This record gives sequence, structure tokens and C-alpha cells, in this order.
Amino acid sequence: MNLVKNQDSIRINNAILPHTITATAQPQSQHGGTLYACPRSAIEKAHQRSAAYGLTENDQPNFGPIGASDLSLLIEQNRVLHAHALPVMETLYEQIINTHNMVILTDANGLIVHALGDDDFLEKAERVALKPGVIWSEQSKGTNAVGTAIFDQLPTMVHANEHYLRANHFLTCSAAPIFDYQGNVIGVLDVSGDQRSFHQHTMALVRMSAQMIENQLFSDAFQDAITLHFNTRPEFIGTLMEGIASFTPGGRFLSANRIGLFQLGLPLSALQSHTVSSLFGLPVSALYDHYRTAAPGLLNLCLPSGVRVYGRAQLRLTSGLFQHVSSAPDGAAKAAIARATESSHGQAARHLSGLRHLNTGDPQVATVIDKVSKVLGRDIPILVMGETGTGKELLAQAIHNDSPRAGGPFVAVNCASIPETLIESELFGYEDGAFTGARKKGSIGKILQANGGTLFLDEIGDMPFSMQARLLRVLQERMVTPLGSTRSIPVNVELICATNRNLRELIATGGFREDLYYRLNGLVVKLPPLRERTDLETVIDKILAAESPDIRYSVSPEIMTLFKRHEWPGNFRQLTNLLRTAIVMVDADHEIGLQHLPDDFLEDIDTSQKHTHSTGHLIATDANLEQLEMSVILKSLESHGGNVSATARALGVSRNTIYRKIPQQQ
Repeated sequence: MNLVKNQDSIRINNAILPHTITATAQPQSQHGGTLYACPRSAIEKAHQRSAAYGLTENDQPNFGPIGASDLSLLIEQNRVLHAHALPVMETLYEQIINTHNMVILTDANGLIVHALGDDDFLEKAERVALKPGVIWSEQSKGTNAVGTAIFDQLPTMVHANEHYLRANHFLTCSAAPIFDYQGNVIGVLDVSGDQRSFHQHTMALVRMSAQMIENQLFSDAFQDAITLHFNTRPEFIGTLMEGIASFTPGGRFLSANRIGLFQLGLPLSALQSHTVSSLFGLPVSALYDHYRTAAPGLLNLCLPSGVRVYGRAQLRLTSGLFQHVSSAPDGAAKAAIARATESSHGQAARHLSGLRHLNTGDPQVATVIDKVSKVLGRDIPILVMGETGTGKELLAQAIHNDSPRAGGPFVAVNCASIPETLIESELFGYEDGAFTGARKKGSIGKILQANGGTLFLDEIGDMPFSMQARLLRVLQERMVTPLGSTRSIPVNVELICATNRNLRELIATGGFREDLYYRLNGLVVKLPPLRERTDLETVIDKILAAESPDIRYSVSPEIMTLFKRHEWPGNFRQLTNLLRTAIVMVDADHEIGLQHLPDDFLEDIDTSQKHTHSTGHLIATDANLEQLEMSVILKSLESHGGNVSATARALGVSRNTIYRKIPQQQ
């Protein structure tokens, strides 16, 4: 978050936003007030409510947090909010660091879920319990920014003696409610600090940060949908000032963010009967056609009020998009959707997003998918076994995407690739100055980065023995203590581990902790190596389609026979790299033949043909390879009318090679 302040504007994430918004341009809250005002009358009403709750100004409130188990449940219940808020909170904290302030996230009831603070303010904050598990509703603490923002559903600043309780008069607090896509308050973002450190720009930063969180939550809420970003000024698209509206693949309205509701000029309830066409004057089929063009620019749209706006659409459509749409498009619209999805999401197709996409016909893989599907969202750790390159991380990503934590982060850590001296700091994070060479302001660590989502520990068998005890403690206590810190931070992650090593053998030799092994193996599944799979042709077709979505490539029958006989020691990594190279080398007929395969692969094939199978029979003979070569040469000669020079050029060999091979066939 880059911040530049002046009298008229604030620049954040390279987008200039108005510092003040005129009365005619302010979005309204559900209660009818402006989003940014906190007049004296609002504070007076809040004080009246506090008295009605039975509180007195001299009360010494209970600042005790809820229990550890209740806190874990609180974090779990708010994991999606927490996952989206955490990076925004960290960025906001960087803007106010060393100002005797802290950044706080609460749930919809005012219970603190997470807090970041300056060390010199933490002692004072402890006195009034600005820490996870403490409630700051009006009923509990009287007038305060968090509780009053929840009640009024408005950004609220409560300064010094505006707090109802005298115990809180040393604070200045700026809070903004966070709304979900249905318009409900689901949390509050707050900056609280010493009232002597008050700054007029703090409220603006909090409002904008809350809007960032809302927009991210909104975008993630609709994965199988058309999401339209719009504004009357094209430079505001992609900034916090853009309106966002989502529609079904058939064009029916789903929801809009608060800026979008304001620009459309209608409440959420009145928009439910609308479509893309009725709101923006653009048929959904025309929208799809626009994004089939080579370089689609901004859309030129017209609102029901007659106001012209610019727009950019995201087509987040899946192959099963008609299964959950109540008003499915007609046949023509379906075809347009299919074309738009194919052209707009070719890159996304590289990453098979769900478990069903991994089920390509092999019974062993189908069994694995069936097993993991049954434990999704059950807080059962998954251990994936398999050789290098069998798709363990791909399976882990698919598990995450199909789980209730899909809206949270997916953090992958390769335990074998991090130096032993750094793995502790990488996993658990560290405080500023924890060790020589540490990054200033410290590091959050991979485990906390995954909070609210999924942590994937690849090559867990290579984790240093000394680190295994710390990991076990984190998994048992669900708390992380960064290096150089005395504070333990609650963490809630879904754990998936993977290894190509035999952990039981490592336990027997003292290389892996037995207690950690039994903590990790809630469900153990094994991915088969490529040579044992029965779906090789389907897998190859999917890889070719992912690598080249616009051109259909195929593999010649002779080469497919070779592929099925090959051992594939590098599994999917080897196969994918080979096909990627072959696509570059292939002829105009788009069929991969022998001449398009790398020399090292042909050498491996030649070598493997000289080894016997376990039954004593030859897998293939040198004559098989010679026959395959002759088949390719003769086919090329035929296509070039017997022209040896043209054939040699097409195959990338010399004419002498062609002449040398031809007599062998006579």
C-alpha cells in the first residue's frame, strides 16, 4: 500500500482517491446516513445507549478474553474474513508503525479476532485488553469506535473522552464496518492508539482498508459468475472507487458492492429482478462476444439512469457452470459461454482447479479422490505419498479449492528446498532484529500466512529433526511463536503434507519423529506413478490442451505406443516438459511424431528396450525402433512425393541419413 498525502487526495495502491467526498456523492448506509460522518449527535446517542445498558462512566469493565477453545472457534468461524483482512492489516500497520497505534480486526459482535501493534503501545493496550478474544461491543464497553460502528453500521471515530468509560479516555479509535455481499456487517477494522497520537488521515486509511477487504470478499464470493467492474471514469476501474456487480452466467443479477449500489441508484432488494441487459444496456451474448476478440478494451455501458459508464468484466466460469444456475442460458448463450471460457481462460486451464478435474479415468486416482472428498472440511490432516512428479501439490491445491477454506490462502512450502538454517524462520516467522541479516520489521512466516486457509508442507520427510518438535507443538496448541518474540499468536490452518520417502523407515532410523507422524497421518493416500496409470492417453490430451488451448495437437499411434511402454522416471514433470518441447517442433499437421521428440528421450527409449521385463521377455527390441523410424521416413517421403531433400528438411536430418535408412527396407 503506497501512500501519498496532500490536501485533496490520498494515493493508495497507485490509485488516487478523494480525501473528501461531496454530500451528493457519498454512498449511503442501510440506516440512511453517509458512510463517513460521525457527528456529535451520534456520540451523544451512543452515550445514551450506554447508560441504558446499565453502565456508568466510572465502571471498571471486565477485560478478560474468552477461553482458548472459544478463541479457536472464533478464528475458525471468521477464517475467510481473517484470511482476506490479514494482508490488508499488515499493509495498514506499515503506514502507522511507530505512531503508538495498533490495528484490530473484530467479528460482527465486536470480539477481537486479530491485532497488530507497536511494542511501545502494547503495554497500555494490555491494560484495556486490545487483544484477541476480548469483546468491544457497546453493551460491554460503552461508547467506543468498534461497538458504535457496529450499531450505526457507519465508519466511526471516538476520541479521548468521547469514550463512555473513563478507563478508555486515553484512547483514540477509528473504526469501519466490513460488509459482506448481502449487505450484512461481518466484522470491523479499527485503528486504536494513544489519544495524543491522533492524526486526521487515520480514518481515511481505515475506511479505504475496509473497502479493500470488502472488495476482495465480494470478488471471491462469486466464482461461477460474470463480475463487472465499472465507473463513470475509466481511470477509477481497478481502484477502490469502482462499482462491482456480479451476475449468473445467464446474466441474472446476483449482488453488488456498496459503491456499485450507489452508482446503480437502487437498493439490493430492487436489483434482484434485473439482468446485465436491463442494468447496463448490453445483452449477455454481446458481452461474451466482446471478450472473444483478440484485445478487448473497456466496455461502454449505459445505466438505467442514462449515465454512461466504462466497464471491465471477469468471466469466472467453470465447466460445470449450469449445474447450479436457476435460470440457465439458452443454447446460443451456452455456445457463447463455452467460446468465451475457452478463449478467456486458457491460461487458467493450466491449473486443474478441482478434484473432479483430476479424475481422468485411472481407478487408483479415483480411489484417492473419493477418500479425500470424504474428509473435506473435517479438520483431518492429509498425508500424500508418491514419487517425485506424481502431482502431489496439484492434488493438495485441488483439495484446498474444493474445501470450505477455498476463500483463504493456499501456502505451499517445500521443506527440502529451504536451507536448514533458514527453515525455522521461514515457517514460524521472526521479530525485527531476531538474528543477524533479518529483514527489518520481521517476517510473518509461512504458517501464519496460511492462517484461515491451507498449509501444504511438501517433502515433509526432509524437515530437519529439530524443527519437527516445534511443528508438532504448533499443530497441537494451534499457536505460533515467532523467533525473537515472547508472544504466541493463534493460528488455524488445514494441513496437507506430502513426501516421496518412507516415513516409517525414517522413524526406525531416527530421522523422523513418531509422534509427529501420527499427528500428520489422519488420512494417508498414495498417488500412483505415471507408468502404473491406465489413463495415459487422457492425461496427454489434457496436457496438450492446457499447453495450447487454441490449437489441437495429437500424438501419432506409434509414439503413443512408445509412451505407454516408457517407465517415465520423472512422471508428470518429464511428460509435460517433453510435450511442451514437441509442440514447438511439430509440423503443420499438429501431430507429434518421432522426429519431434528430444534426443535424450530417444536415448532413454533405446536403453530401456535393451532391458528385460521381470518375466524375462523383452519389452521391445532395437528392430521395433528401426521399424518406427522407417514408418516415419516413408510416410514423410510419400507426403513429399518421394523428394528426398524435402523429406530430409522436414525431418531435420541429412539426405545421407534418408538414403542410409531406405535400403534397409528394401
